[in-house]
Amino acid sequence: MTQHWSAPSAPGPVHSTVPVPGSKSITNRVLVLAALADGPSTVHTPLRSRDTVLMTAALSSLGVGITDREDGGWDVLPGLLRGPAEVDCGLAGTVMRFLPPAAALAEGEIRFDGDPHARTRPMSTVLGALRSLGVEIDGDALPFTLHGTGSVPGGEVTIDASGSSQFVSGLLLSAARFDKGVTIRHDGKPVPSLPHIDMTVETLRSVGVGVDTSVPNVWRVEPGVIRARTWHVEPDLSNATVFLAAAAVTGGEVTIPHWPAVTTQPGDAVRGILERMGCAVEVSERGLTVRGPAKLSGVDIDLRDESELTPTVAALAALAEGRTTIRGVAHIRGHETDRIAALVNEINAVGGNATETEDGLVIDPAPLHGGVWKAYADHRMATAGAIIGLVVPGMSVDDIGSTTKTIPDFPGMWDAMLTGGA
Repeated sequence: MTQHWSAPSAPGPVHSTVPVPGSKSITNRVLVLAALADGPSTVHTPLRSRDTVLMTAALSSLGVGITDREDGGWDVLPGLLRGPAEVDCGLAGTVMRFLPPAAALAEGEIRFDGDPHARTRPMSTVLGALRSLGVEIDGDALPFTLHGTGSVPGGEVTIDASGSSQFVSGLLLSAARFDKGVTIRHDGKPVPSLPHIDMTVETLRSVGVGVDTSVPNVWRVEPGVIRARTWHVEPDLSNATVFLAAAAVTGGEVTIPHWPAVTTQPGDAVRGILERMGCAVEVSERGLTVRGPAKLSGVDIDLRDESELTPTVAALAALAEGRTTIRGVAHIRGHETDRIAALVNEINAVGGNATETEDGLVIDPAPLHGGVWKAYADHRMATAGAIIGLVVPGMSVDDIGSTTKTIPDFPGMWDAMLTGGA
């Protein structure tokens, strides 16, 4: 169900400390590895949102034991994977692309489906790769049915991963359990969001999986054991950027506690982006603190590796002085919605001046007015509208409920931030 929401305006500069839940990207990678490990694992400080709950439900349906902990984490007990099973992917790319390679290790029939828009998201790269590695699958997009035999031969596969880094990560996560492991060769335009692949590689190495990345655009995983371990999930830095943006557009100050000193999360790039737009950025024992300027400056920026930040940067740009050009993000047309078209439509609908380019968008200064900001069932589109609503009265978001994909209670966190109580 959609949930219409009147976006609150900030009464003045926002001053707040905002604790942010765990990373969705890390949580769902950890869950897959824990399900395939050689013993029980514990996951502390995970994100509990629609995407991660869908992942736990899917793994449970395949025979993995996942139990809630009193501290909000999960205990994961691997089991003999089996069907028949029905997997609801929702609109989660990490479920629809990470889980089929793991499910291919099950014995039995597993049917995958998801939200209506999920059926339009690119899947043929992953499914075609699995077929070439010895897996029987009916269909090239959601819904599809996988016929598991209890093992996957594995081997070498060449794919075009220019549409999503998740195509590579999904295959890598389960590769050690394939009979021959996997060698993935990318053949195509540059792979977007490479930090997400780095995240996958580092996560695999932390559980004893050898990953050879010595040749550009080639990833090799030898067959072997995935070790069980205890995990502590970092805060979700991409979700945190929305709250940091509140400081940027109101000339306020927001701190995100426990910002990691070293991370593979692409959201960490927000530090440099905000500095380029005129903010003061400081990392201390308190966390990451951003202080907004009197007026933001436009930027010319390539977000290929940090494309999930595009809606937030576009919202900032709509409120900035000077032109902003965002490049390198053509692949986000295949995300929860066509984010480039959606951002241009919604910025222009509230008086802005945005135009599409082949691989991004251009935003020029223009006076904005209130109106209904459409979320397109996309969590990051919804939060972009909330950012603009801080300084443009009369803004509303037609589906704030879409934010539960990655933030369990975004409206509550937003209100707490505005009162300094987060």
